[in-house]
Amino acid sequence: MEDELIRLLESKKYPVFRQGSLTEKDAYPDTFITFWNTEELGESFYDNDVALTTHSFDVNVYSNSPDTAYSLQRELRDMLKENGWTIQSRGYDVASDEPTHIGRGFAVIFLKNETI
Repeated sequence: MEDELIRLLESKKYPVFRQGSLTEKDAYPDTFITFWNTEELGESFYDNDVALTTHSFDVNVYSNSPDTAYSLQRELRDMLKENGWTIQSRGYDVASDEPTHIGRGFAVIFLKNETI
């Protein structure tokens, strides 16, 4: 599911990174997206096998433009929902290591039927 999430996020043509992977030497792009896999959890089990898995991620937008951070966050939420993801939270502030950037995040899950 991580590869599918990355593919969808990259379709917006902004850089996409795993949360925390930018080093102190890396310059922040004007706008970029990060993700973090918070959990993968078996939800339903039949005949000693998992039938349904929940893949949970945080998706964050960082930008030196507050308007871009908020609008891109909304676009990503809509796009992920259109592609079968469940939006767990509408959004929240995310700390930024750079005073020039703000961060906005939201939580998404994908329910994967393992029997298909």
